[in-house]
Amino acid sequence: MGQHHEVPVIAIVGRPNVGKSTLFNRLVESRQAIVEDLPGVTRDRQYGEADLLGRRVIVIDTGGIEPSADDALLKQMREQAEIAIDEADAIVCVFDGPAGVLPQDAEIARMLMRGHKPVFWAVNKIDGPRHDPLVAEFYELGIGPLFPISAQHAGGTLDLMEAVFEALPAERADDEAEDEGLVKVAIVGRPNVGKSTLLNRLIGKERMIVSNVPGTTRDAIDTPLTRKRADGSEARYLMIDTAGVRRRKWVKTSVEKISVVRTFKAIDRADVCLFLLDAADGVTEQDQRLAGLIVEKGKACVILLNKWDALGKKDNATFGEQIRALQDQLGFMKWAPILTISGMKGQRTHKILDLVDQAFVNYSRRVSTGELNRVFDQILHVHQPPVVKGRRLKMYYATQVAVRPPRFVIWCNDPEGVHFSYRRFLVNRFRTHWDFEGTPLKLHVRARTRRTAAPEELDERVKEALAAAEAEALLEVAPEAFGIEAEDAVEGETWQAPEVSEDDWVSQTWGELDDE
Repeated sequence: MGQHHEVPVIAIVGRPNVGKSTLFNRLVESRQAIVEDLPGVTRDRQYGEADLLGRRVIVIDTGGIEPSADDALLKQMREQAEIAIDEADAIVCVFDGPAGVLPQDAEIARMLMRGHKPVFWAVNKIDGPRHDPLVAEFYELGIGPLFPISAQHAGGTLDLMEAVFEALPAERADDEAEDEGLVKVAIVGRPNVGKSTLLNRLIGKERMIVSNVPGTTRDAIDTPLTRKRADGSEARYLMIDTAGVRRRKWVKTSVEKISVVRTFKAIDRADVCLFLLDAADGVTEQDQRLAGLIVEKGKACVILLNKWDALGKKDNATFGEQIRALQDQLGFMKWAPILTISGMKGQRTHKILDLVDQAFVNYSRRVSTGELNRVFDQILHVHQPPVVKGRRLKMYYATQVAVRPPRFVIWCNDPEGVHFSYRRFLVNRFRTHWDFEGTPLKLHVRARTRRTAAPEELDERVKEALAAAEAEALLEVAPEAFGIEAEDAVEGETWQAPEVSEDDWVSQTWGELDDE
């Protein structure tokens, strides 16, 4: 359950053209931010995920701060940087070493020192000891310690990141007793689709301020909820009501801009997302991007078509048309159950938490390796892998390596030859056989030859499958049918599977969600 703790946020700030975006790209290991030798190229915030010494963090690249700027664009860039500073757990302030100390640097330093966040002062563009005198000049700002770095060549960045790592909020140890049975539910959607109204309906009291003005909810607010199920058991939830996410050109106030990253973090914390849509508006472009973020983060989901009562004359044909249109526009989320509701009048809202429970069960489902391979073998007999480059693909073995969401690995002789459509076919067969409604499934294909041992971490599951095969309890065919030899599976040198990117059909980026 440790995955649900909030992800720390690091903001990179400084005046324009000091190398903030270069450092950002260095940390997130991508070319996500545009880097040019022109002041003010980064006009807005960029978000990226990074692995900081084994800990996942969110890094924010900001537009340059011009403390006393009169230009409207520079004022907006300053505002964006101030928002990032407010949201961050730690701040990296970047100076330009060769340019020396400028008045803007002094104003930025004073602004950051007035805050209560840990700040790390990085003097950039320092390429070796010959530039050390350039660093010393910045001590006149009354700050320290200073970290000489070269963001372009990675010099000194490890020392800087080690210091930042030490200042991040401590990771809480997993408290299984506290989290056992607790389902974290994020209510997600565009502004004014009825998220707060729905939460009030579910908890039975006016917990949230409700207004028809979009953006009334500014923060992500946690509300505990307990209920009795039909079978008499007790269910515990943590309901997370989030501020609505609207497209950037409509986000006008600083407070509203802050709410966007908090919505991202709320989705990250959740087990199940209640994804609210306005029945009158249908699926908008922003709804599609929000859905993509939910899938990318691997969260279980229930789609709620709200304000159903506000539609005109309705019949079964109307419902069918709405559902078909919704599924066409959210084709990558066809696995999510859909419920038409009215949060205001309570229509069908009593069914929501039952759907949440079922989605969470499927989200946490683990299939034994023996049973998985028995079904996998049957699937291959019904629909053989395609022929690639004159030979048929050979698939040896499958295993489930993770839950929340369920993640499967298939070993075959040519992973690159497994077309997206066949992967989707396998995912759909797994979903149908084990009822994975409400949760995304992840499927990876790895290369394996007869001389390659299975990964060490899978030894026990391989043994389980072989033992089941020998006993003919779960697996009716011999392990050789999968191209596995017992000595290959449980002995041999440790083999490390290569990194494989997620499937394209569940790929949406943070940047895409906030693009115009």
